[in-house]
Amino acid sequence: MQGRSMFNLHQLLKCFPFQKRIIYELVYPTLGQKTGSMWIPVKYKSSGVGRSKKKIYHRVHELDRAMDLQKKPSLILKLTAIIQSQKNQSLLLRDLEKQVGFVQKWNFMAVIEKYPSIFRADGGGRKPPSVRLTDKAQKIASEEAEARNLMEPILVKNLRKLLMLSIDCRVPLEKIEFIESELGLPNDFKSSLIPKYPGFFSVKDVNGKDYLQLENWDSSLAVSAREERLPREVVLDPAGGRKKLRISKDGNYQGHYAFRLNFPAGFRPNMSYLEELQKWQKMEFPSPYLNARSFEAKDPKARKRVVAVLHELLSLTMEKRMTSAQLDAFHSEYLLPSRLLLCLIKHQGMFYITNKGARSTVFLKEAYHGSNLTDKCPLLLFYDKFLSLSGRKEMDWQGGMPSSQVVS
Repeated sequence: MQGRSMFNLHQLLKCFPFQKRIIYELVYPTLGQKTGSMWIPVKYKSSGVGRSKKKIYHRVHELDRAMDLQKKPSLILKLTAIIQSQKNQSLLLRDLEKQVGFVQKWNFMAVIEKYPSIFRADGGGRKPPSVRLTDKAQKIASEEAEARNLMEPILVKNLRKLLMLSIDCRVPLEKIEFIESELGLPNDFKSSLIPKYPGFFSVKDVNGKDYLQLENWDSSLAVSAREERLPREVVLDPAGGRKKLRISKDGNYQGHYAFRLNFPAGFRPNMSYLEELQKWQKMEFPSPYLNARSFEAKDPKARKRVVAVLHELLSLTMEKRMTSAQLDAFHSEYLLPSRLLLCLIKHQGMFYITNKGARSTVFLKEAYHGSNLTDKCPLLLFYDKFLSLSGRKEMDWQGGMPSSQVVS
């Protein structure tokens, strides 16, 4: 977050001279927004006599769409939170600008007008206009407290794992605050959550900066999301015995050290690429929960471990995604590579970087079926229920397809 950046443009262009367009669009998202494309075809001639080579970078339109789908819901949820923070559960429209700024005010005004099933405008004449939740919206909103209660043990566990991943089992509080919404933490977690668990957390002053410190190491938590998934990835054969899932030629391989990959539909790896990928998938590597100082950065096993750290960091978030700036903020705590962007691009079967939205966002691809997150925590399920008042269909997350039910 301070001083270091994942985007060393000179190094990127030097190492990947034929990928200038994609690198510029990832570093400067507005370029991609103007051209309407981030993953683009790039053709160049080989140095010898022969056919020209072709390198294609593909957009994952479903994950781009996931970013588009969150725009209006985020406005609805933010306005709801503002209204609920008022003493009388009503917000004067003249005060809306103080809360969100002059430009954003008009976006929120449009939301109020578009969703009368959620927001009710009052006032007029001598009474200043205001907005409050409808009775139905207020009834569902009251269920948030229960969702927060269900989230607490999940948050405590994930916070402990986040600290266990770091090299000193501590992270600056300001960096936790930087990703608090991605983790699902309440805004007042420093006073409402941390003091409740003195056996797990403490706040320490280190060189004038507050750090969240892990109090006790728990080996039972030092298991990655990838490792937890392995026992489930078996099926019964016709004779009733246990048998590994059939692995297709898509980069996925059997083995305790393999990652789940999901390349774009148009990605066509050649045999040499698949052979190298198979070696990488089968390569043993240290646990992401072991201290990174113990390993030589140039060791291929240590480099694979870095990928596991990124995989685990994204797995600890509610929506299995973070902005590139948020990932970049944790360089020193997790000893992430200086060329973090290159690492993410190289492992596009696992990670997807989209320039949709105000900032570039990194997705953990295996967590999504199309545009839909496949596993939702209690707080996200509550948000879905509340947002269904706007006409958004509730999702059947088992099949990844929307159901026909809408809250009426």
